[in-house]
Amino acid sequence: MKESGNVLYRRSPHLVMYWQGSQLIFENYADGTRISAAPITFEILRFFDRWRPCEGLFRRMDEFSQSSVRKAITALVHHSLLQRSDQTKRAIHDAMQTWEHWNPSAGFFHFSTKDVPYTHDIQATGRWLRRRAQRCPIPPPVKSYAQAREFELPAPTVDSEFPRILLARRTWRNFSQQPMSLRHLATLLGLTWGVQRWIELPGLGSVALKSSPSGGALHPIEAYVFALRVAELPRGLYHYAPDKHRLELLRRGATSTQLVAHLAGQWWFRSAGAVIFMTAVFPRTQWKYQSPRAYRVVLTEAGHLCQTFCLVATWLGLAPFCTMALADSQVERHLGIDGVSESVLYAAGAGMRPRGVDWTPWPQSVSKRSAPKGSR
Repeated sequence: MKESGNVLYRRSPHLVMYWQGSQLIFENYADGTRISAAPITFEILRFFDRWRPCEGLFRRMDEFSQSSVRKAITALVHHSLLQRSDQTKRAIHDAMQTWEHWNPSAGFFHFSTKDVPYTHDIQATGRWLRRRAQRCPIPPPVKSYAQAREFELPAPTVDSEFPRILLARRTWRNFSQQPMSLRHLATLLGLTWGVQRWIELPGLGSVALKSSPSGGALHPIEAYVFALRVAELPRGLYHYAPDKHRLELLRRGATSTQLVAHLAGQWWFRSAGAVIFMTAVFPRTQWKYQSPRAYRVVLTEAGHLCQTFCLVATWLGLAPFCTMALADSQVERHLGIDGVSESVLYAAGAGMRPRGVDWTPWPQSVSKRSAPKGSR
């Protein structure tokens, strides 16, 4: 990439530019860097559309001193908006090649929404919501057309097991210390993520069928089990192999402190028996669907699986929950994935129900409770 012994420069392929109020923002969504800069920055980045020496920019911008132009180039390299030919290439840049057809739309959303700050102070959140409701009332939960003709419907059929399970599903935030049974965990995994059968597609090969739908039967979602309180199963991190219905041990040991940190400080889940981190292996979906709209498909599939998990857990008499409040990069480091070709999206967990309690939406006492800090 070097030319006549000189360092060459090229703008990052993962840049977006937008106005935020009166500020012009330049963001490298793959590296997670964002700066406010003058519009002339665009001219510098446009010049480096391919590997070029800085001398060409000196001639293009001869109204400025070479030292000031060089200083601007150095700043843009520092903020990862420009790349240098003598820099070591980061692994993320190779992995981002699979996102070529989805970028910038899907890539910008995916990477810009990782590792966001969360609060786990329930009381403070409640006060903030009440103040907000006074200034801006909560939107109505339903929509109706007042002038439309209405047709009455018969009542839903609820006198069988499935509707009773569906209506009983709740998000639990309190659990007993009793461990889950290994059979319960196996049932949760098998009915939610397990391969139920295989079919052959001529010229393509075998594709899996599961209990939840998947675009093109590509099933990008993987399941990793963080086992804390499961009878007959050592604490640790496991990968669920859906074709063999087996757990593959990745790391020994698991603590409630680790779990709370992974769940961005949500200490009320610390007594869960097991949490399943759902990741997406994006190249599976990207292979067939090259429109960035397919990113919506991947997110929706995680939702399908999570609801299935919660319904199965309710049927088993467990206390299920789900959350997207994650310390993304911390979880991905623990799982040993790169966050690009495979990234964490969702967590679903379950524990044993507290004795004598029907449902507990929030812990009763939070004022004196402290939580281990997460990654932020």
